[in-house]
Amino acid sequence: ALEKGKHVLAEKPLAKDVATGRELVEWYHQNVDTGRVTFGVAEQFRYLNAFIYAAEQARSFGKVIGFRHRLSGNVAPDMKYLQTEWRKKPEHQGGFLLDGGVHFIAGMRLLLGSEAKVAKVSAFTTQLQSHLPPVDTVDATFLLANGATGNFSVSFGTTFTGTDWAVACEKGSVSVDGTKVTVKPLGGEEKVVDKPDELGGVKQEVFAWAKSLVSGKQEPKQRPEEALADLEVLEAMLRSGESGGQPVELKLQI
Repeated sequence: ALEKGKHVLAEKPLAKDVATGRELVEWYHQNVDTGRVTFGVAEQFRYLNAFIYAAEQARSFGKVIGFRHRLSGNVAPDMKYLQTEWRKKPEHQGGFLLDGGVHFIAGMRLLLGSEAKVAKVSAFTTQLQSHLPPVDTVDATFLLANGATGNFSVSFGTTFTGTDWAVACEKGSVSVDGTKVTVKPLGGEEKVVDKPDELGGVKQEVFAWAKSLVSGKQEPKQRPEEALADLEVLEAMLRSGESGGQPVELKLQI
């Protein structure tokens, strides 16, 4: 489609692994007139109003000094998202962690911002449920480029439930719970703001893509380099998990 001059908005993840993703991005820049034809990757977490607002509030609080992310759930064998063969018998690394996990990496990267991008990852992975190969759980510690650290935990095979998103900054903290954002200035009054979305951010991302086609300018949030950065973090956790928690350095973060 790109070779024929057609704009493309592809589903996440960008590719099955970083090597393939890098090859695809390099091919795009070398073989396509990127000023005329755009290649974007859809990721609705970058369009969730709660995350956009929370990221803005976090930036106003100065340097990131810590963060935590936890998502816990149980993907049952009869769950609709598991009724495709490529999910039941994944040939791609990470199984459900790759397919679903890039969403949460994208959300985390948005909250942290470019000044606190991930520099190094140490993680442990495991498979708790036999129907979710090859792994369904990851617990990781991240070292950020600014020297701060934080925790990232995702499991699709646990009996825990719920999510937790929080970023601590020098002048306050911000947390996200669904569409509600809690803002806590250091020494100030806490406030909770509701930031609902339509179709979980999908409508906003498709509208943004359509707008970019009209303007002729690539939508920054849909650049394939953003999706490649998401994929790199996820793959680094898997590689670290395979090596018993050995730290993995990241090189493609933006």
